[in-house]
Amino acid sequence: MTVTEPAPHHARAAVPSLAARARSAGGSPVRDILAVTARPEAINFAGGLPAPELFDREGIAAAFRDVLAETPAQALQYATTEGEPSLRTGLAARISARGLATDADDLLITTGSQQGLSLLATALLDPGDTVLVEDPCYLAALQAFRLAGARIVAVPGDAHGVDPRALEELVARERPKLFYTVPTFQNPTGRTLPAECRAAVAEVAARCGLWIVEDDPYGELRYEGERVPWIASYPGAEDRTVLLGSFSKVMAPGIRLGWLRAPAALRRACVVAKQAADLHTPTVNQLAAARYLTGLDAHVARVRDAYRERRDAMLAGLPGALPEGSTWNRSEGGMFLWARLPESYDTTALLPTVVRQDVAYVPGAPFYAGEPDRSTLRLCFVTQTPEEIEEGLRRLGKGLRP
Repeated sequence: MTVTEPAPHHARAAVPSLAARARSAGGSPVRDILAVTARPEAINFAGGLPAPELFDREGIAAAFRDVLAETPAQALQYATTEGEPSLRTGLAARISARGLATDADDLLITTGSQQGLSLLATALLDPGDTVLVEDPCYLAALQAFRLAGARIVAVPGDAHGVDPRALEELVARERPKLFYTVPTFQNPTGRTLPAECRAAVAEVAARCGLWIVEDDPYGELRYEGERVPWIASYPGAEDRTVLLGSFSKVMAPGIRLGWLRAPAALRRACVVAKQAADLHTPTVNQLAAARYLTGLDAHVARVRDAYRERRDAMLAGLPGALPEGSTWNRSEGGMFLWARLPESYDTTALLPTVVRQDVAYVPGAPFYAGEPDRSTLRLCFVTQTPEEIEEGLRRLGKGLRP
């Protein structure tokens, strides 16, 4: 019998390469900055992190205890992909009370609203398809669409949001599959799209044939002004708008709960995509959240009061922290302020100098799908107390001085 000698160790073949989409997608600059500024002495305006001291630890713990005490077999078992009926029913009632008639069967529970973006990218996008986005745009949405192989085109806008006329022109020219928007307290700019522009966006989608993906993680964090209805509630948008929501900013991000409201055929496609991704969102988390819904409004009211004070502290300190000639917005809610320094400033190049002062922001450039404005930056005001914000802005001003 002939015995074949094993190949020498050095002759081993290389493993196949990563998928092209994985090689080209890139990581999150925000996550990279958070890793650099993890020191306890650092004051971090870079992250989009809710304030941990405001989490309702007792209320959430009680909800988990009750679920595990009363329905342990259900809580610790597999669940349906669509989500626990009690949570979907409670969510549908909340959404309906805010002006958008919704049934439990209209909703898919997701593992954070970020998963909703991934499911939609899987269900809607083929490599090479075009996606329209705001300029600037939420970073993780750009990641999700790039990972799907989409071609991303930015829609021009102004201080209030996207320009519907520019949107219509780009739809006619680019033939996109979808338009992605965060119309209320947008990430990164904090701006809110006015009602008349939302109606115009819905009309463009109806007339031109376009999916609208309306992401609303911050809508309940309003500190002043009147609520603006969801785009999904405007005539023309009913059968072509996906509404995404999240418990991360109003309950706790560690629970990893979001939701997706979509027309039936697209929702079913997302259910199939979710089955392939994770089967279902954790059962015990869903049941605990369903329990907690009864006390959520009171908790959100407390969080809003604290965040309003923090926003006002940052607005009060910006004139002394930023260089002369800088501009910034006054967001009516959400978590972020957006600033533009004089044209000679490059906030990406300046960041290492600022970090040496034990403070951080996110440079604006990564948020742009097209040509970036390198003088811009995003500041998160909710994670620190007013006193910490004051000290952080003092450090920021020192780091930005020539």
